[in-house]
Amino acid sequence: EDLFFPNGTVITPDGKRLIIAETRANRLTAFDVAADGRLSNRRLFADLGSHYPDGICLDAAGAVWVADPRNRCVIRVTADGHIEQRIDTGDRGAYACMLGGEDGCTLYVCTATGSGAHAEARRDGRIESIRVEHAHAGLP
Repeated sequence: EDLFFPNGTVITPDGKRLIIAETRANRLTAFDVAADGRLSNRRLFADLGSHYPDGICLDAAGAVWVADPRNRCVIRVTADGHIEQRIDTGDRGAYACMLGGEDGCTLYVCTATGSGAHAEARRDGRIESIRVEHAHAGLP
């Protein structure tokens, strides 16, 4: 409870940590996951400053990839909460991301030039792909 517009979620490969993108709070929040599924030990994973997190995914190095529609980019946030990499998406907002492909090192990014009714009328959404260093990890 008390999350500020929770959005993207990932679970670490060991199943012991849940990370949530709080879109309107500009942060990633982490919880410990007990064997029975209960959450505890809520804490800040990363303060994203002016970044507006939407969809997220986890890589094998423990970093979180964050789609940011307002700043038109995806960012990579390391396990210690620092923004290490930024990939701009031009004039298109980035709404969701996922690592995949044969070796897990292709970052798929859902992009569009707007949101709401504006985007619905344009129908210009697409999935872009970018090669990255670290493969997918965790769930989903």
